[in-house]
Amino acid sequence: MKTGQQVAIKVVGKEKVIKVGMMEQVKREISVMKMVKHQNIVELHEVMASKSKIYIVMELVRGGELFHKVSKGRLKEDVARLYFQQLISAVDFCHSRGVYHRDLKPENLLLDEHGNLKVSDFRLIAFSEHLKEDRLLHTTCGMPAYVSPEVIVKKGYDGAKADIWSCGVILYILLAGFLPFQDDNLVAMIIWWG
Repeated sequence: MKTGQQVAIKVVGKEKVIKVGMMEQVKREISVMKMVKHQNIVELHEVMASKSKIYIVMELVRGGELFHKVSKGRLKEDVARLYFQQLISAVDFCHSRGVYHRDLKPENLLLDEHGNLKVSDFRLIAFSEHLKEDRLLHTTCGMPAYVSPEVIVKKGYDGAKADIWSCGVILYILLAGFLPFQDDNLVAMIIWWG
């Protein structure tokens, strides 16, 4: 970029995306990143394309994933509170624009060089216009340990409530240092919910 600003560039192979039927998903991700300009969301700077590639130019977030920070153990309450407030601010902003992230987890939460949280990875988003006649979403998405019960048991779900559930799981991890549901526990819960 002419500004001298360092950026991250996501390079997407057009042929591969078309072959696996993901072009609409890539277009959705780009359009939502243009819509959700917020201090706690990774900023999209520009999108360029050649015959074979799509280049998504984004803010470079240098602090790594929140996952790496919590993998060392629980966080102090004041630090957890700050991250959670920033997460909720970004998620609320998305919801106010009819955007549901649907894949909130520590691996998709980045930290900048000042320690501020940035939500990333909008590949699995849904818009309010994706709601069915019952005003619910019906596509399964996200990591089982972070998604709400109704997503896991493949019932219709409210995208905003599902995101808030994921935020609650993240808060638990920040304060406890581990997931509230472990693998064996998760299978039992799926059986119980189903």
